[in-house]
Amino acid sequence: MGMEISKSFVVKAPRAAVWDFLTDPYQVAKCLPGAAVTEKVDDRTYAGTMTVKVGPVTASYRGKLRFERLDEAAGEAELAASGQETRGKGGADMRMKSRVIETGPAETEVTVISDVNVMGVLAQFGRGMIQDVSDQLFGKFSEAMRRELESPAAAPAPVPAAPPVAEAPPAPAPTVSAAPVAAAPPSPPPPAPPPAAENVLDVGALGAAAAGRAAGRTVRRPVFWIVVIVLALLLYWLFFRQ
Repeated sequence: MGMEISKSFVVKAPRAAVWDFLTDPYQVAKCLPGAAVTEKVDDRTYAGTMTVKVGPVTASYRGKLRFERLDEAAGEAELAASGQETRGKGGADMRMKSRVIETGPAETEVTVISDVNVMGVLAQFGRGMIQDVSDQLFGKFSEAMRRELESPAAAPAPVPAAPPVAEAPPAPAPTVSAAPVAAAPPSPPPPAPPPAAENVLDVGALGAAAAGRAAGRTVRRPVFWIVVIVLALLLYWLFFRQ
């Protein structure tokens, strides 16, 4: 099943900062729950994984993308990408064109047009279902990206004051012997840090119930949602690695 998806959003940050962020997979992965960059194959090719959780069911997907064209001066990029469920039950191929345009002194618009070909089990589900879920995923990422790029710049470090003029030390006071003081008991060890949060995308936290009702299904069928989410995740992961 082939489909075209177009997305755009605005970030209140300079164009150069937005370009650098979006072409750095390691920066992007920080804003993607469940995403990890596993390998830099070469200067333009990367491999990564995405882990998804729906109720008690967890599934992992692996993908690879290659930047076919990177024109920083024009703010344009083209890439080819593919993703596959680790057990081989479904996947998708994608070709994408993107553009970064400065719309103000510190405001940048990102526009993407992608052609997606869905294969295997994923082809059983309609465009509307996948679009609804991918919209939520794109929204989550753009919020995280804005937090990274729109935060106030760090204030410049204050200029250190000149050191005071040294004065002659006062005469030492006479020494008085003091009674020995008992040693304080040892401090208790600090509490152990909490365990690190699991790096996984919890579909239930994205409002999947609403999408399920719209499709006449419920999130009580976790295997169904694992299959539906894989394409949305592929779009979510690769759209922002433009």
